Order: sequence, then structure tokens, then C-alpha cells
Amino acid sequence: MKYIFLILFLSSSLISQINYDDYFSNGSLRIDYYRTGNFEKDIYSLKEYFREKYFSGSKTNLIDDLNYGYNRVEVYDLSDNLIFAKNYSSLFLEWQKTDEAKLTTKTFEESISIPYPKQKVIVKFFVRNSKNEFLEKFELSIDPKNYFIQPVSNHKYEIDTIYYSAPINNAYDFVFIPEGYTKNDSLLFIEDCKKYTEYLFKYEPYASLKNNINVWGINSFSKDNGADIPADSVWKNTILNSTFYTFDSERYLMTYNYHQVKNVASNAPYDQIVILINSNKYGGGAIYNFYSTFITRNHSDEKVFIHELGHGVAALADEYVDTQTYNDYYDLNYEPWEENITTLVEFESKWRNQVSVNTPIPTPTTKKYLDTIGAFEGAGYAAKGIYRPYQNCLMRTLANQVYCSVCESAVKKVLNFYIH
Repeated sequence: MKYIFLILFLSSSLISQINYDDYFSNGSLRIDYYRTGNFEKDIYSLKEYFREKYFSGSKTNLIDDLNYGYNRVEVYDLSDNLIFAKNYSSLFLEWQKTDEAKLTTKTFEESISIPYPKQKVIVKFFVRNSKNEFLEKFELSIDPKNYFIQPVSNHKYEIDTIYYSAPINNAYDFVFIPEGYTKNDSLLFIEDCKKYTEYLFKYEPYASLKNNINVWGINSFSKDNGADIPADSVWKNTILNSTFYTFDSERYLMTYNYHQVKNVASNAPYDQIVILINSNKYGGGAIYNFYSTFITRNHSDEKVFIHELGHGVAALADEYVDTQTYNDYYDLNYEPWEENITTLVEFESKWRNQVSVNTPIPTPTTKKYLDTIGAFEGAGYAAKGIYRPYQNCLMRTLANQVYCSVCESAVKKVLNFYIH
């Protein structure tokens, strides 16, 4: 295996040397592929290529240096110059931490979109190990003139502009996709898009950056309302085939049909895919630069929406305990890469400089430190050995009203990367 050690602070001079127009044309090249494996095996296999109409990312910041996510894709020209890189995570990598992954082998759909290259390129795929090293797993040589690269016009749906503030390459673009909305619910879907856009701008840092955020809605409807509930023998005919009980966790509401998600999303510019699920049953989920889901007919919908965006937009970790779904999700011998959790192994690289000299580390979960930045034990699904910055942030409990300052800073960092 080859290893790549991320350079956490790429110089601005290096990034500025990459001129978008020298290497890329309009639109995106979408690579659909499969991940097959179990708790220890991970095999990539190519499915097909598509040319998407839009590339909505930054044309200035082409190399992702945020160091978030479990996956990384890098694009090289034939002179071995790195010309594009993006980090993301996937449902497959979460599944590898479940009991089921120890018993069977499964295949998951994945997809990545890169700016459409003008010349032949080499695309390399990397996966992060527990030591935070990226291992090269898969490589493709791609000719943009390959006549097997398909257009996505056969998946065309009408789009609505819900909120527009700036050109797509200078904005962070949310696309809302309806799931479990029928054609008769078309007006309800638009109303919901507007409602959740209003919710979005109630929270920081989205509110302060609303002049660089766009929101789009795609009119892609289902035959049935709702989503699958396997434990109740409820099966719905929906456009994205979303399901409660993902990984046998009742509230985890996701879809395994990621290629279909991308087919629908490709009709609009997008940096973040948000799936609005027309159900009153509590649930949701999100994965960094993959997609975010939430329910729209539940009294907790607003908080679930913002919580899930914390995962989808900024790769924030869950700060609650869940030992039933995942096994040893984090290696306690190493510092997690997520901004909002720590094992204290390299606490100086996290929010240590924001902690008062009078605040003990670890920090007691007492009233005295209720509104204090510290290191409170219990986070990342583990009751012991992993610490969070605040006692109660929106990434831990929906009872809280906002992101803590550490989480808010991480979201802001991502948004600024895309809008500059």
C-alpha cells in the first residue's frame, strides 16, 4: 500500500498556482463506483462515468486542506501535478464498525464528482486508517473524451430557486430533494423548502454568511408518502428508497441508493445534498460531503435539520453515547480528526487554547462548568475515553439551542472554503 500524509497547511502560494481554466472546463465528471467488503476488507470497483452540468465548488480553492472526512480523492495531470482534491466520508465506512460487518460481506454505492478535466487525468482514492494516515486504495486513468461518459439529461427534473445570493462558485449551495412527497405534495415541498431555509438562517454561522449561500429545490416526487420502516413491515415506493432502521438503529434514516441520489441532485448546483423526508416519525442522518437527511413532519424537525447539517457540512462528530450501534468507532490511542471531539492524545491540536487556565482537564460535568469550554467525557458514541468541548451542544442533545463555539467555528471554516 502507498501512504499519503496530509499536509495540513498548504501554502496559499501553492494553491494559487492552480488556475482552474488551465485544467478544467464547465461542469463536473461524476465517477460512480462500488465499495465491497466487511469489517476488515475494502474493495473498490468502477461502475460508470457521467458528465454533470454544474461544478459549484470554489474555482480558487481546488485543493481541500481542511483535513476532514475518512475518504479523499485526488486528481493529477499526466505530469503528476496535483490539480484537485476533496475529502468526504461514506456509509460503507460507518457500516464497517457494526456487528453485521463481522458476519457478512456487503456492497455499497459511492460516487464522487470532480471538475470536468480538459485533458487526461489520474484519479486516486484514499482511505484514512485509525492512525489518521491516508492509504491509497484505488486509481483510475480517465480520458475526458471517452465516449462512454454519459450525460445526465435523462434524469432531468425541474428545479426551483428557493434562495439565491451569489454565483454558484462563490457560494455554498444546498440542494433540497423531496423523499416521500407525491406530485400532490408539490406545493407542500416548496413550502417546506422555504421553511427550512428560514430555519437555516436562524443559526450561526449560516445567518452571518447568508449572502454567500444558495438553496435549490428539485421537483422529483415519489409514488408513496413517507419512508420504509422495516420493523413495522412498512415498505414505501419512493424515489430514493430511504429507510428507518439503517444499521438496525430505529432513528437512523438513510438510503443505500446513493447513485440515484446523485442522479437527482445533478439537476441543480450543489455542495450539500439535503433530503427532506415527508414523515412524522423521528429520525435522520448525515455523512460529510455525502448527504444529509431529516424528517419534516415531526416536532423536532428544526433541531434535527441543524444537527444533521453539522455532520454533512462540517463532519462534526456526534457528542452522545451509543454503544449499541457501533463497535470501537475511534481508536483511543490516536487523536480523532473531527474538530469537536478529542481523546486528549493531541489536545493541543484541538480547542485547548480556548480553555481557561482555571478549568480542569478532564472537566467535571457539574453546574459550575455548565457554560464553560472544557473537555467533558462521553462523546463519539463512547462513554469513556472521548471528550467533547461543552456539556450540552446541539451535536449532543436537541435540548440545546445552538452549536457550541467549537462546532460553529468548524462549520464556518467549511463555508468560507467554498465561498472564496
